[in-house]
Amino acid sequence: MVQSPTAYDAIIIGAGQAGGPLAHNLADRGWKVALIERQHLGGSCINYGCTPTKKMIASARTAETARRAGQYGVHTGPVQVDLAAVVAMKDELVASFRAGQEERVRSRPNITLYRGEGSFVGPHQVRVHGRDFEEDLTAGHIFINTGSGPKVPDIPGLQSVPYLTNHTILDLTELPRHLLILGGSYIGLEFGQMFRRFGSQVTIIEKHRQLMRKEDPDVSEALRQVLEAEGIRVLLDTGVESVRSDDGAVRIAIRSHHSKQTDGSQRQELEGSHLLVAAGRQPNTHSLNLEAAGVHTGKGGWITVNEYLETSTPGIYALGDVKGGPAFTHISYNDFQIVYHNLFHDEKKSTRERIIPYALYTDPELGRVGLTEKQALQQGYRIRVGKIPMSHVARAIENNRTQGLMKVVVDADSECLLGAAVLSENGGELVHSLMTLMMARAPWTLYHGAVFIHPTLSEGFFSLMDQVARAEVISGPPQADTG
Repeated sequence: MVQSPTAYDAIIIGAGQAGGPLAHNLADRGWKVALIERQHLGGSCINYGCTPTKKMIASARTAETARRAGQYGVHTGPVQVDLAAVVAMKDELVASFRAGQEERVRSRPNITLYRGEGSFVGPHQVRVHGRDFEEDLTAGHIFINTGSGPKVPDIPGLQSVPYLTNHTILDLTELPRHLLILGGSYIGLEFGQMFRRFGSQVTIIEKHRQLMRKEDPDVSEALRQVLEAEGIRVLLDTGVESVRSDDGAVRIAIRSHHSKQTDGSQRQELEGSHLLVAAGRQPNTHSLNLEAAGVHTGKGGWITVNEYLETSTPGIYALGDVKGGPAFTHISYNDFQIVYHNLFHDEKKSTRERIIPYALYTDPELGRVGLTEKQALQQGYRIRVGKIPMSHVARAIENNRTQGLMKVVVDADSECLLGAAVLSENGGELVHSLMTLMMARAPWTLYHGAVFIHPTLSEGFFSLMDQVARAEVISGPPQADTG
């Protein structure tokens, strides 16, 4: 029997990269906080995302560097990857990060951690279902930070196959002979290159006409060339008709709109040892009973919020992936910063004009900020585009890492940067310099006349801006999305 509700100043459902910091900071202000988490503190970043994947990517890059050592005049023996050892190192790092999260909560006595599922029973009342308890909580402020999970497409036979997700693939200790991947975006591409470098055969199946379908076609094409040069098979504009198991193998029936991509046949069957489903994300809202709180959701079940991250019910907020949009840790953390600021200041911060950088952690990395060329034209801007291959950058040549490109999109009227993409070694780091120009609303000419250290990768910005100076203005009707 549920007893009378326990009152708190704040209830936080989900201890991700917004919920955790919010709980800590509210507690430090003297708030009585209930933190509800059904599994591990730290959210997907620490447990299934940034931390474990980047640790394993580092091992994969080391293996590839060893294989390429002869290009630098260094001779090594055959490269062997001990996947079990790689996973053990990943697990050790994740455990240490989890322990840090636990200590932050434990050191604040006015945070009560509930291990269980939270669901609304009213606009300001939440019921926690634990393994051996059930308790009702109330608060004037409730924050939802439950994140997202793998979206499993409705493909005949898929549920009967032991497929992998971005969660379960991290625990493999034996190398897949042939990894089939459904989806050519962040998760699929990072794991695809990782396991190819570990030694697996890899095939990526993407239903759209390009990888990273929201990216500009030239950037996507450069990335495809990188992956195919490493021996990854990439099938674009290809749908999956069915999936089945056959004597320990996975068989996928595919149909391509471009027969040249499937050896002359539009319909074909692929055979692999493992299948990774990386076909998108869906919000973790199924157990929240949002209707009881009057919280509205949009297409796909993502929670609807305004620019202040407020839901349709006063006093209830949604932060991080659960509200839709780009699913990145740094966005979730910035959501916390906005909400926390607005709780204690009259002058409000919002999401309206924040500039969001992000990266795809392939090698080379794709660093991206702002609008693509396609998006800028769709929004009616008159633009100039500057683009150079990394083979024109001295440091890239000296490092023998010339794959990729740099690209900027400039507003021809204001001369400010609208967006940038850097596909190169350390592309995720380099793009921050271009983001700084955007944050300062400075003209691109500031970099055109700058003095850059020689030789550095950043020196490529000079040639990049020189291309902007030579570029013609592009304008016209909105461009169709070919993805």
